[in-house]
Order: sequence, then structure tokens, then C-alpha cells
Amino acid sequence: MSWKTRGLRGSELEDLINRTNEEYREKGLALIQKIPTPITPVEFDKESRTIKLAYFDQKSTVDYIGAVQGIPVCFDAKECAVDTFTLRNIHEHQVAFMKDFEAQGGVAFFLLHYTGRDIFYYLPFRKLYGFWQRYEEGGRRSFRFEETDERYYITPALGMYLPYLEALQTDLNERDD
Repeated sequence: MSWKTRGLRGSELEDLINRTNEEYREKGLALIQKIPTPITPVEFDKESRTIKLAYFDQKSTVDYIGAVQGIPVCFDAKECAVDTFTLRNIHEHQVAFMKDFEAQGGVAFFLLHYTGRDIFYYLPFRKLYGFWQRYEEGGRRSFRFEETDERYYITPALGMYLPYLEALQTDLNERDD
């Protein structure tokens, strides 16, 4: 019987994003880095040279940060097996960081993978923030797939694993309007 940790959830999505980011870097389109979560090891297995026990040094903010054609971006990657995405997957400090990031002229967003539908979705921060405010005002602590905007669905394309820059462009165009 294998043991599964909660820490590996989303690793397939992150692998797709990492490969896409490498393609974007090679093509000179974007420079995006994965931000590691800082940990402090407490217990080691000397034989296998692995960490057996560790704790988080600080709260993480986002999974990725960088620039796209001179535009600062930050985003987080999340997976959801059902049609209802719970806001419990997003922490208050992440929302605060993204809000501050956008106040400084950056673009914040989430890349979601609805695994049950196998649909990838670009969620602009302003849309997530609307769901967050709805919750804070006593509403649902989630949003339904039906509340997504199909203009932000991401379709894997030939030569690109998860081409999210098109959705980013849609987001930028909406900001200009």
C-alpha cells in the first residue's frame, strides 16, 4: 500500500506549467520562476539522504512570479476534482499579497485545473476577489464551474503544454476597457 501526502497535489499541473514556462523563456516571451516554499528540516534519514520531518518557515504567497513582455505577473496553481471550487484552498495572506501586487501595477491570477472535466482555466484575480468578497459578506465559500468565463479556458496546443498567455492577453484587454 502506498502512502500519499497532501503536498504532492497539483504536481501534474505544476509540471505542465513549469514546462510551459521553459518554452516561454526559450522563445523570449516570458520569464516566470517557481517560488519554492521555504522549509526548515528537523529530521533526516542519513541513509537515503532525505528529509523525514520539516516545518514551513513562513506562509507562502504564490507559486509563480515573473514578467511577461515587461508586465509583472504572479499566480498560483490549483486543482479541483469537482465542479465547485472551495475558497478554503486559497489563504487570506495569498489574497492580500495578490491585491497588493496588482496595486503596484502587476497582474495576478490563478491557473485552475478542473480534473473531472480536464479543463484548464485562467482565473483573473479580480474575479477571485469578487468571490472572496461574496464569502466575506456572508455568501458561499466557493464558486461553481458555471460561474467561470469560457473566454479564459486554456486549450493545450501543439508545441505548448499550457498556453496561458492568450488568457493573460484577454485579461489585459478587459483591463483596458
